[in-house]
Amino acid sequence: MDQTGNGAPPVRQVFETVLYAADVPAAAAFYAGVLGLRPLRPVGAGAQSAVFRLGPECMLLLFDPAWSERTGRGAPHHGTRGQGHVALRIAEADYDAWRGWLVAKGVEIEREVTWEPGGRSIYFRDPAGNSVELAAGDVWGG
Repeated sequence: MDQTGNGAPPVRQVFETVLYAADVPAAAAFYAGVLGLRPLRPVGAGAQSAVFRLGPECMLLLFDPAWSERTGRGAPHHGTRGQGHVALRIAEADYDAWRGWLVAKGVEIEREVTWEPGGRSIYFRDPAGNSVELAAGDVWGG
């Protein structure tokens, strides 16, 4: 059964999420050092992209926006300028441990929100200014 009632085949989940950073190695070091993500391949100086696996079927990509806007690099050109957002799911039981970890790593927590349906979120910024959210529980409800 389709999700909208219009007859379209179902979409299973988000496969890739891309955040943009002019300094991909600095952003990749943040995601590895603070969030514990492991890049699929080494991210050297001057790298224009980094790829992290999030679970068995989801990827977090970091792209230099100037590079991803170019045509002729395989995938169609795309990109955005400015600050993006990604929300990563964490276990409710790990919420306080994550908060303490971020503080210990010197990450400034921009905001914490307790959502009406019962979930909680911690917001902070990566080195490129992207908004990163760690979400626990049912933040959307319904």
